[in-house]
Amino acid sequence: MARKIVMIQGHLDPGGWHLCRSLVDAYASDAEAAGHAMRRIEIASLNFPILRTQEDFESGHIPPGLDGAAADIAWVDHLVIVFPLWLGAQPALLKAFLEQVARPGVAFEYVRDGFPRQLWKGKSARVVITMGMPTLVYRWWFGAHGLRALERNILKFAGIKPVRENLCGGVGQASDIKRQEWLDTMRRHGGSGD
Repeated sequence: MARKIVMIQGHLDPGGWHLCRSLVDAYASDAEAAGHAMRRIEIASLNFPILRTQEDFESGHIPPGLDGAAADIAWVDHLVIVFPLWLGAQPALLKAFLEQVARPGVAFEYVRDGFPRQLWKGKSARVVITMGMPTLVYRWWFGAHGLRALERNILKFAGIKPVRENLCGGVGQASDIKRQEWLDTMRRHGGSGD
């Protein structure tokens, strides 16, 4: 069954080669070949203000330039977020993007005396993180806190589940064979729409 997929490429370097872009390209090539409808959001190409007040978050509007991205996420069946680990979490601009598009009335709705209503229910996600450290160190020593916060406090809070993950660790020292394994894994996920 064909799915509607949005890929968020969260690496902030707009030019040159980097593994995040290669992973997105690998996923997209097999997803499109399998008949899935694909859209991409390149965080590095976006220009938007960061949120600075609770009032703006709760009652402000999505800034111009992000309306299309918010509409893409509303349209999607499956969301794929790919980014490099920076200081234990996603880059600040990716977090700022998510704060802008996952606001009340878009991703969730406040309910008087109850848990907020999840407006992104029925969607699934895959989070793909590249990092310099070994994944075992990130998971066990650091507790994968950045990944857990993204999954629990943004995606699942808004109703997205399941949320699956791929961690690519030791990127700087990875062999060509290991890099090819990561790309092949992304192609398989793309082909299946997961």
